[in-house]
Amino acid sequence: MFDKVLIANRGEIAVRVVRACQELGVRAVVAYSQADRDSLAVRLADEAVCIGPAAPARSYLNPPALITAALITGCDAIHPGYGFLSENPYFAEICQECTLTFIGPSPEAIRLMGDKAIARQTMRAAGMPVIPGSDGALRNVDEATELAITIGYPVLLKAVAGGGGRGMRVVQEESELARAYATAKAEAEAAFGQGDLYLERYLTGMRHVEIQVLADNYGNAIYLGERDCSIQRRHQKIIEEGPSPAVTPELRTAMGEAAMRGVQAIGYTNAGTMECLLAPNGHFYFMEMNTRIQVEHPVTELITGVDLVKWQLRIAAGERLTLSQKDVRIRGHAIECRINAEDPERDFLPSAGEVEFFLPPGGPGVRVDSHIYAGYTPPGTYDSLLAKVITWGSDRDEALARMRRALSECIVTGVKTTMPFQLALLNEPDFRRGEIDLSFLPNLMQRQRE
Repeated sequence: MFDKVLIANRGEIAVRVVRACQELGVRAVVAYSQADRDSLAVRLADEAVCIGPAAPARSYLNPPALITAALITGCDAIHPGYGFLSENPYFAEICQECTLTFIGPSPEAIRLMGDKAIARQTMRAAGMPVIPGSDGALRNVDEATELAITIGYPVLLKAVAGGGGRGMRVVQEESELARAYATAKAEAEAAFGQGDLYLERYLTGMRHVEIQVLADNYGNAIYLGERDCSIQRRHQKIIEEGPSPAVTPELRTAMGEAAMRGVQAIGYTNAGTMECLLAPNGHFYFMEMNTRIQVEHPVTELITGVDLVKWQLRIAAGERLTLSQKDVRIRGHAIECRINAEDPERDFLPSAGEVEFFLPPGGPGVRVDSHIYAGYTPPGTYDSLLAKVITWGSDRDEALARMRRALSECIVTGVKTTMPFQLALLNEPDFRRGEIDLSFLPNLMQRQRE
């Protein structure tokens, strides 16, 4: 096991990794920007080192600063968390060249799955179903037009290097395609530094269902069930749960085995997630692979009892998986609500200010992952996530009842949060029945505006 790990991230995921390190007897060093000097992760870490000013490009996205921080503090490895440089193959390569272990997959695997068009080709060759669409990046809008006619409208334009809904446009008919292509390309160039796009048939009535995988360096790999992330606003997840209300044991096995074929095809190691679209008839399609820990990983931890972050550390340190597929058992149901500093009554505008008071919920089956405390002012420079409330129950109804109780108990003053909005969502009849897809939340919000 490592002696010392640099955590190249912030917020709740930095706190989560600090705790995992300390439980394994590993010293945790937090790299922080000037804006995060008073963060909880800095307070909990064994050591902390400032890596630059608030701007991410000069701190959390600055490889030289992070590598220097790791070397001067005597770290063996770097945990990138999620976001920032977690899926940057060049950063993973730099870590290797500086004799630092990157706690994640190989640079080659990150690069392969980071290009969404190539990822589609690779997974299709491995036997995973993919949505009908382009074989690679589109050369120009004329090629997009020809392909859209072939596969039929509506279609979806997506950035090859995409994520978070940026560089993504739904096109209902041919007259919209040229403008959507130009807009998506410009957005992708601004967000990711390249404007390459690919095209897929836009499928309706679909759920977003993802398979959690773990793989070691010795060819051992397992899948740990699925998470349903269909409750999304502007392609951002708001509520996640596992197992999915729509997935049968037989379908879970089929999706898991397909994910394992994909893992083996690219020699993947560490934690990762195969993201899929699930149709009402049970057909599923590969979308992309996230080569990092997910925000919603606690859902899987609660229903399987497997600590994913500790296993990230163990696998990166060269340990073998001691779990086999037959050891994985799905027990009960878990739900996660992402609590953001946003005002739902003002179209989810960011809410800035000091957290005057914070009382997290408690009681049976309740977990809170957070980095805030009373008197803390979350920096406006970064993501607005304040906390994740996760509940577990023996079945979905109990998990839902505990989540309603937990959100009602939780008190955050000084900033507006999304909790009232999520509490209302939990009481929607269709959600309570599990009858949801990716159109559920946009349609609900549209009805509320009318």
